Amino acid sequence: MNSKGPVSQFIEHHYRHFNAAALMDAAKGYEKHLAEGGKMLVTLAGAMSTAELGISLAEMIRRDKVAIISCTGANLEEDIMNLVAHSHYKRVPNYRDLSPREERDLLDNHFNRVTDTCIPEEEAFRRIQCHIFKEWKDAEARKEQYFPHEYMYKMLLSGVLEEHYEIDPKHSWMLAAAEKNLPIVVPGWEDSTMGNIFASYVIKKELKASTMKNGIEYMVELSEWYRKNSSGKGVGFFQIGGGIAGDFPICVVPMMYQDLEWHDVPFWSYFCQISDSTTSYGSYSGAVPNEKITWGKLDIDTPKFIVESDATIVAPLIFAWILSW
Repeated sequence: MNSKGPVSQFIEHHYRHFNAAALMDAAKGYEKHLAEGGKMLVTLAGAMSTAELGISLAEMIRRDKVAIISCTGANLEEDIMNLVAHSHYKRVPNYRDLSPREERDLLDNHFNRVTDTCIPEEEAFRRIQCHIFKEWKDAEARKEQYFPHEYMYKMLLSGVLEEHYEIDPKHSWMLAAAEKNLPIVVPGWEDSTMGNIFASYVIKKELKASTMKNGIEYMVELSEWYRKNSSGKGVGFFQIGGGIAGDFPICVVPMMYQDLEWHDVPFWSYFCQISDSTTSYGSYSGAVPNEKITWGKLDIDTPKFIVESDATIVAPLIFAWILSW
């Protein structure tokens, strides 16, 4: 009897060629990696939280299918924004037809557009701001320092946002991660909305920059985590999109091997990227996996997959396979 659910059965029956087959191969490779005792790092670029990837990713976290996440500052905060302000979001299906005047009207009405979805500034950003500021300020008063995601965890676990929940909390991947105390790496957090807000408090001299741990400290933390978790089958790398969310963490291996000269550091033991970026002059996001061999990130026999498609479609399907949905 097939233990897989209807979504997985549909994928296996229909997805036989081209990107569909690559999706199926990557999903089976992920599943095999875990079955053999491996762990998986998942990276989140783009606006995957606003795309509500949490519906499937949160369950992946709860079932220990994800060991660590690297994400942009936007994905870190936007999952929580969706959690507390979902009903205020505005969908714009005809976003391709908007004029500059209509775009400005959205701004004037406090809507920040991400493709076809507008994030409500007042209900989303400001609803979180007072609570996260308190976490920052309290830590500073105690002369403590934390990473951006750790402050978010503290805020979520304190329960101060519960009265504002507007979706089923089981669909929030950040809440699932906080409850698991899942390791997270957030490179370039400063360019997120909350990063900008934190910087504004530093400029106003209401907070010190040192209250927030930075990217170098994230790299140090990641190196320590990798050393502890890369024995046996090792750690796989599942990259959703491109950009800094993927570029930053994958470099931890060559950093340890080449710069620290720790020659017992294993390569990443599985690699998959979901991206529609194409290979071009100097493009890293569009580079084929074999290029990573030359940088000391992957080995000759590392299982490698690229699904050249829309991650908002592909990632939930791969997660559905792994979860036997």
